[in-house]
Amino acid sequence: MKRDLVGLSENEYDVLVIGAGIHGAWIALDASLRGLSVAIVDKGDFGSATSSNTMKIIHGGLRYLQQADFYRMRQSIRERSILMGVAPHLVHPLPFLIPTYGHSVYGREVMSLALALNDLIGFDRNRMIKDPKKQIPRGRVISREECLRLFPGVDERGLTGGAIWYDCQMYNSERLLISILRSAEEKGAQVANYVEVVGFLSYGNRIQGVRAIDRLGGERLDIRARVVVNTSGPWVGCVLNLLGCKAKKPKVFLSKAINLVLNRQIIPDYGVGLRSRFKNSNSLINRKARLLFITPWRNRSLIGTVYSPYEGSPDGLNISEEDVKGFVNEINEVYPYASVSLKDISFIHRGLVPVDDRSGSGDIRLAERYRIWDHARGEGIEGLVSVVGVKYTTARAVAKEVTDLVFRKLGKTPPGCLTALTPIYGGCIEDLGEFLSRETGKKVGFLSQEIMRHLIYNYGSKYDQVLKYINDNPDMANTVEGALDTIKAEVVYGIREEMAQKLSDVVFRRTGIGSVGNPGDKALESCALIMARELNWGKERICREIEETKKCFSIGC
Repeated sequence: MKRDLVGLSENEYDVLVIGAGIHGAWIALDASLRGLSVAIVDKGDFGSATSSNTMKIIHGGLRYLQQADFYRMRQSIRERSILMGVAPHLVHPLPFLIPTYGHSVYGREVMSLALALNDLIGFDRNRMIKDPKKQIPRGRVISREECLRLFPGVDERGLTGGAIWYDCQMYNSERLLISILRSAEEKGAQVANYVEVVGFLSYGNRIQGVRAIDRLGGERLDIRARVVVNTSGPWVGCVLNLLGCKAKKPKVFLSKAINLVLNRQIIPDYGVGLRSRFKNSNSLINRKARLLFITPWRNRSLIGTVYSPYEGSPDGLNISEEDVKGFVNEINEVYPYASVSLKDISFIHRGLVPVDDRSGSGDIRLAERYRIWDHARGEGIEGLVSVVGVKYTTARAVAKEVTDLVFRKLGKTPPGCLTALTPIYGGCIEDLGEFLSRETGKKVGFLSQEIMRHLIYNYGSKYDQVLKYINDNPDMANTVEGALDTIKAEVVYGIREEMAQKLSDVVFRRTGIGSVGNPGDKALESCALIMARELNWGKERICREIEETKKCFSIGC
């Protein structure tokens, strides 16, 4: 990907997407595959805000049974299968376990019925999956003894057994998003990070593009487009404010969302669910109980999610020590066996998510449905669409609906969507196990099988594009000092081919160096020195980048 701001300002596009989170990325790819000219910009790095805060789970919608929402169940099951198909190296099945108690709503009988319905509704869940290791098995209930074996330390009072079902886990959600954008760029999309929209270009009531500023160089530029799609997440209202009184501001209420990465693994192989009855008088989520999940990830445990009230600008998000302590207390109350302390926390995923406003009934809860606004309806503003997504899992399906709308606004009949059948960049793998066996058996320089597996799981069928930097410089085969499995070639690859502009881009989103916590000064310095050589940084810039990246690991960031 090349950051071509001159090209951005010189061309006119069918559609400009504001915000390169997961929804914006899928829209850019969908529109590009269907033949539209596309530009997508983000005021920060790609996926650096809300989309970076995820439990890494691709849900099949089992919990929608509670509302008998079979449509969303079917949609989630379908999207789960699609993601395994188009990103086989990044999305993998993972078993989940919830303990059962008594004979009521949380009992074995009810859960057995729920699992049977889930399997019935998802009867075709494996129809399009060729890789046998990607098949989603049927759910099942297990005995009390097996539950105790798989879930050590679970509350034994009234325990009758457990329910096991399968969803999927993303090995690297950041690389998934980057790969989607790379696919869009291959199809002609113009992609740029650190480009902030500061105004709109308009003629009468028709939007014709945006005014923007390069947050790195300070230059101003105009980007012209026939349709502008605002997918800026928590900033959707801030972007619309740039229109002044012309645009109706959709009410988007926000909540802080926190997930914790521990420096150890509590339970391997299974994700486990715990019903928490932790009381918090300040909680936005007014429920008697909520479900916390502990999932195995990168030889660590990932725990989430808790929510707390948020007001103010999305730019002011801050996770306090009190927020984290409250989360830790909740974990330890519902699952004392975990015995989590602040010292166990290696990284905090944080973000803002939309919530439904139910102030009339006193019930405020997480938003369940995405929202799409065509501002031509009611407001008379042509050429502008706004989107608020709610689920990482269903972002592709939302993008399809948005792209259909863009075609109609362009006066065209929408052609068929291709994203469900088109592998993303690096996703051309039919059988991951066979591919891993074949490719890791190759002798590539001094790379170990572990490093080869790491590269394949992150870059898929395009891992050889990283290896070419080793051919130019054998030192690129060495791991980054202080990092276990990331080689120097990945850092150079992220800079030259994936538009990494800052040290944090490399540490958090182009590689996995910082995904589970601070890798240490040596790793940060090693990456910074590579970037300095590539981007001509001086000593002052190197120090500033390292300090800014270190702050991202602190609780108050």
